[in-house]
Amino acid sequence: MHYDDTIVELVREALIISLKIGAPVLIAGMTIGLIISILQSITSIQDQTLSTVPKIVVMVFTAAMLIPWVAHRLLEYAAQLLRLV
Repeated sequence: MHYDDTIVELVREALIISLKIGAPVLIAGMTIGLIISILQSITSIQDQTLSTVPKIVVMVFTAAMLIPWVAHRLLEYAAQLLRLV
C-alpha cells in the first residue's frame, strides 16, 4: 500500500496533539494520587474515596484551567487541515 505523505503527517500531528492535550490532566492526576498514597501510608488510612475524590477534583480543575490552551491547539490543527483542502 502506498500512503500519501500528507495524510500520514496529519495523523501523526493529530496523535501528538492528543497526547499534548491529555498529558497535563494525567500528570496532575498521577501527582495528586502519589501525594494521597504517601499520606495514606503515613497515617494508615486506607479509604478508597480519600484517593479517588481528590484526583477527580484536581483533574477536572486542571482540564477547566487548560480550556483556552486546548482550544487554541485544536483551532491551529483545524486551520492546518482546512489549508490543505
